[in-house]
Amino acid sequence: MAEMHDVSIKVVSVNGSCAAGHRAGDEWIIKEDKTPAGICGGAFCSIFPESRVLAFGGSFPWSPDPDVSQVACSDAKNPVVFELRRLQN
Repeated sequence: MAEMHDVSIKVVSVNGSCAAGHRAGDEWIIKEDKTPAGICGGAFCSIFPESRVLAFGGSFPWSPDPDVSQVACSDAKNPVVFELRRLQN
């Protein structure tokens, strides 16, 4: 099996009012395949695909840093933007 990295999640902005109460600066770590406690399930559904890419060593051509990606939750009226960062285990 490929090496799997932990991925950090950090709220970088909240535009509007987050129903889950997330605020800029909130942070979590994804370890293995476990959903971090306290993160909104809807937001995690948006985060999960890109977190898997980073966890297994992939990157995105549009991101200037191969270890970082940004993802917004699916609430179009109150988007929360998260920074995902591959951690070197």
